[in-house]
Amino acid sequence: MLGFLFVLFVIIVIIAYKTIKVVRQSEVFIIERLGKFHKVAGAGLTIIIPFIDRVRSVVSLKQQTMDIPPQNVITTDNVTITIDTVVFYKITDPAKAVYEIQSLKKGIEYLAITTIRDIVGKMELDETFSSRDIINTKLRTVLDEATDVWGCKVDRVEIKDITPPADIRDAMEKQMNAERNKRALILQAEGERQSAITLAEGRKEAAILDAEADREARMRRATGEAAAIKEVAVAKAQEIQMVYDAIKKSNPDDKLVQIKSLEALQEVAKGEANKIFIPFEATAALSSLGAVKDVLKDDKK
Repeated sequence: MLGFLFVLFVIIVIIAYKTIKVVRQSEVFIIERLGKFHKVAGAGLTIIIPFIDRVRSVVSLKQQTMDIPPQNVITTDNVTITIDTVVFYKITDPAKAVYEIQSLKKGIEYLAITTIRDIVGKMELDETFSSRDIINTKLRTVLDEATDVWGCKVDRVEIKDITPPADIRDAMEKQMNAERNKRALILQAEGERQSAITLAEGRKEAAILDAEADREARMRRATGEAAAIKEVAVAKAQEIQMVYDAIKKSNPDDKLVQIKSLEALQEVAKGEANKIFIPFEATAALSSLGAVKDVLKDDKK
């Protein structure tokens, strides 16, 4: 009796194990009934019929990554380079991913390899280094369109590394060094040129400032001399006016006026002027002096 109960218990456990399935989060079960697709079981508890239903496959709905083996690709300028690529994809239709292709990962891998060779094979070596974003975009577009029938969506394709041959790397390093030296020489020459221009501009501005300072000094000296001359002229005029007023008050005769005129002419002649204007009244006195001079000469003879 106990043996029968034990056997019955074991059978119940096996049936429960075959019937009750627990699906984890971010996963689905592909369930077949009598060898035919029946349903896609989501996360949670799922009941199936033992010995009639079976779990064909467990499909992850997480985003997955797949490293593509490094591929040797020949560019249009006949240089063989090695390209290392990674693909980011996600299952959108688990049933298609199971039934439409034998191995989804193999299909993505082979498709990525042929697409890389097709895209990069149409480029030159230098273009492959400067066009990574373009290559990534083209790869993603082609892979996403091709894998859509497999219930898969390719989100990103990234080229991890592009490795040229050793001799090409050496040549590229020499070219880079030459370019760096060239840029250094250009920067040095530009710096020297800018320095020379700055010095020349400084000398020019200094010369302009010196000229302006000299002109300002001359103008100030001229202004001061003009002011001094004006002051002297004003003082002379005042002196003459005082003498004139004194003579006018004393009611002088003609001879005294002539003598004073001669004294005034003597003072005026001491000035620096090139021309002297003599009053008409003084000409008579000057002619008298001339006559006196002639008489003295005759006496000496």
